Amino acid sequence: MTDAFSSPEYQPHHPPPPYDPFLPSAPPFVPSWPPQPQSAETMRLAVVGRPSDLGSLRGAYRRQRRAATFTALGYFSLFLLLSAFAPSLMTGTVSGGVPTGLLLGLLQLPVTCLSIWLYEYTARRRVDPIADRMRKQAEADARRGAAR
Repeated sequence: MTDAFSSPEYQPHHPPPPYDPFLPSAPPFVPSWPPQPQSAETMRLAVVGRPSDLGSLRGAYRRQRRAATFTALGYFSLFLLLSAFAPSLMTGTVSGGVPTGLLLGLLQLPVTCLSIWLYEYTARRRVDPIADRMRKQAEADARRGAAR
């Protein structure tokens, strides 16, 4: 038997909420009461050093970005400061009548390439090993969870 409140005519129409890219697409977590007991294995997996791995990955990636960014932007900022505050240096000539400003401007491309190389180098040496270790650990955890 249906009552008046469950009929389709009574259901109020609510427009969908506006799209917000920062809201998760999954429904909000609603804890069940009383809390479900967890096994010792589940609790051990939750306590293992995953936050420290994630923190070390974030730190390595942050250092990687800073090194590459400061290389490129530092040189470009130095070029702009010299252009603004040392015009006599920038208009001076090097060998063969080439102005120093032109030479420093042309050096921007090799410095940018150096910044890209530095980014890739630090990724291979610092970030990728941490990410690979975390990926292997997640795969092992998934296999362990599937075996249960």
